[in-house]
Amino acid sequence: MRRALFVIGVVTAALIGLVLRGEAPPGPTGAWLQNSGLTPRYETVEGLRVRYVRAGRGPAVVLLHGFASSIYTWKDVLPTLSEGHDVVALDLPGFGGSDLPADLSFELYPRVVRALLDRLGIARADLVGNSMGGALAVVLAATDPSRVGRLVLIDAAGFNLAARDRPFLIRVAGFRPMAALIDHLPVRRLLVGAALRQVFHDRALVTPERLEEYAAPMLRPGAPAATRSLLATLRLHPGAVAELAPRVQAPTLILWGRYDAWIPPPDADRFARAISGSRVVLLEDCGHLPQEERPAEVARLLVEFLGRSPPLAPGE
Repeated sequence: MRRALFVIGVVTAALIGLVLRGEAPPGPTGAWLQNSGLTPRYETVEGLRVRYVRAGRGPAVVLLHGFASSIYTWKDVLPTLSEGHDVVALDLPGFGGSDLPADLSFELYPRVVRALLDRLGIARADLVGNSMGGALAVVLAATDPSRVGRLVLIDAAGFNLAARDRPFLIRVAGFRPMAALIDHLPVRRLLVGAALRQVFHDRALVTPERLEEYAAPMLRPGAPAATRSLLATLRLHPGAVAELAPRVQAPTLILWGRYDAWIPPPDADRFARAISGSRVVLLEDCGHLPQEERPAEVARLLVEFLGRSPPLAPGE
């Protein structure tokens, strides 16, 4: 009995110590923006302040990141893609540098993207979406086809939205009894690090810089509540994206990491069967984030599929 009380006391003291210590503040972030010559911009749409970057000239391309990600995920494909395109990459509400609504819902995202494009004067664009951003791209292409030219799905979510089909760490993040631990204990950076080690096939790419870029937005007050709200809305309509996929008319390229541990390659074939005329390319030695793990190959495939605008004449 004494030993049990001693163990309980030690564990309690450790938990109190963790709470008092708090999460270490994020390290320096955003240097990649300056190095790339990109300046973050902001627009208020749907009542929310949304951060985005815009680069290049030519046909419009919109880049949509995944769950717990940001515009950072596109940093290595943006330079090549913007050589012949007008590229817009945004932080979806709840992530990156955009606002954190406590009642975040996936249904908000199509409205945000459409409103931002309206504000930027873009009537029609190609969409490139990774993971949850791929699910969003499918919804936009299916429900507003006149605004979508071509579609690229990169390890897209859509057939795995039911709670039982989600990656384990995503289920943990959406599990209400875990809320107090995530909210009050300094574990968010640990969870982000664990997730990154799962989504990268080459774990050497989980560098301190990359960890901080992913962790910093999730360390903001209100981030856990926003992500739990988002996951709850996805749980209410787990089959919505899969049901919409057959309505997609846009020419579609499906890129997938062969070693994706979060959304395995068979889901690429499910999208291919659902979207008429689509084509699948499996990327070797690659996990869930090909745009970060194989950026040169992804950029080449994007340019080949989306096409490139003619070079500008001097002075244009």
